[in-house]
Amino acid sequence: MTLSIWFSLFLISALGAMSPGPSLAVVAKHSLASGRMHGMITSWSHSLGVGIHALLGILGLAVVLKQSPTLFTAISYAGAGYLAYLGVNALRSKGGIAAKLKAGESTTMIEAARDGLMISLLNPKLALYFIALFSQFVALSAELSSRVIIVATPIIVDGLWYTLIAIILSRPKVLEKLRAKAHWIDRVSGVVLILLAMRVVYMA
Repeated sequence: MTLSIWFSLFLISALGAMSPGPSLAVVAKHSLASGRMHGMITSWSHSLGVGIHALLGILGLAVVLKQSPTLFTAISYAGAGYLAYLGVNALRSKGGIAAKLKAGESTTMIEAARDGLMISLLNPKLALYFIALFSQFVALSAELSSRVIIVATPIIVDGLWYTLIAIILSRPKVLEKLRAKAHWIDRVSGVVLILLAMRVVYMA
């Protein structure tokens, strides 16, 4: 896998992690209610669920590519459409990340790990996201080492992003700055997702 291909993978993985949604709400809840350690446990258990989705996604796409290149191309186009849909929604969002930063009741570390894992495993949008994400990389990276990197990258990016969120939420002044800039994160994410969708169509 070339550095440029990996950077594209890293970028889209980061945008996926940064997109506002139930995952952010759960990490925020445990971080604000029970402290930094609970937030970090929630973060990495969530990334484990992301890894499971990523592994299933790449294995499924690899089988489709081998058995039916035409079907794989159709999936790639559908994935591009989904990325574009996410991009448009992000552009229309009004501070989506800030809206998800809410506190909850104090919880145990086991509950934090459970919530982080289950919110990712039971999120059907994650499965669709990884099909859209990996459709442009599977055909270019047939080696086992490359596919390990393809799966490992979103796991690490997701875990580190939500760990950062947990740390930020332990510093109220930093949190206020994040709220003030939340709409810019949405806008940048929207533009990049649409550009990535166009790239998928071009490469299919």
